[in-house]
Amino acid sequence: MCGRYVLKREDLAALLRQLGVADISAFTSRYNLAPTSLVPIVRGPRPQRSATLSQWGLVPPWAATPGGSRLANARAESVAARPAFREAFQRRRCVVPASGFYEWETRGGRKLPWYFAPRDGPPLALAGIWEEGTDAAPATFALITTEACPEVARIHDRMPVALPPEAAETWLDPDQPAPALLPLLRPLPAGILTATRVSTRVNQVRHDAPDCLAPEAETAAEEDGQLGLAGLG
Repeated sequence: MCGRYVLKREDLAALLRQLGVADISAFTSRYNLAPTSLVPIVRGPRPQRSATLSQWGLVPPWAATPGGSRLANARAESVAARPAFREAFQRRRCVVPASGFYEWETRGGRKLPWYFAPRDGPPLALAGIWEEGTDAAPATFALITTEACPEVARIHDRMPVALPPEAAETWLDPDQPAPALLPLLRPLPAGILTATRVSTRVNQVRHDAPDCLAPEAETAAEEDGQLGLAGLG
């Protein structure tokens, strides 16, 4: 699953320009976004496309208690068929801007966070699905996850789906049928992401500051020997 991610202000502005929507000027950089956070998502085809703040953790329309049953992730393998996601997959797809995301390694009983972000190029356009909110609650969304790319697979077997620009346009087109969409839900090719051991401050969900991304002081020899991740960070 994907349970935390980062969205820097400059990356949000860049991705919104790329997708052709107006910026959300009130948003400030966030370094430890978790489910229930209110964050920007992009919805709809051009020229009706818009960016709006939505809450991470999709609430199905048939949920007995709104807000009581939040689904942060939807698996690519079942998103088109699972009742909680099926209609949103068909009608309400979104792109979730992100600078990068975290996954955790367990070593010696400790939870050690790793940060994955693009090596070069634009920020991540994560594939998501959304549901309408109510007068008292915002719209909600879930991130779609798939098998991990090689950099992430050393730490975790899943990762969020990141869409290249042309795939993002297809994903946001509500007229696209499932056969055109499902092939988009695949891991990134090797070499796109960097992997960096970062501060355990990330483990505290209330800690949301730039020092979440501070590289953890460990020797290259230790990382080479235990994880084989030299050269990825």
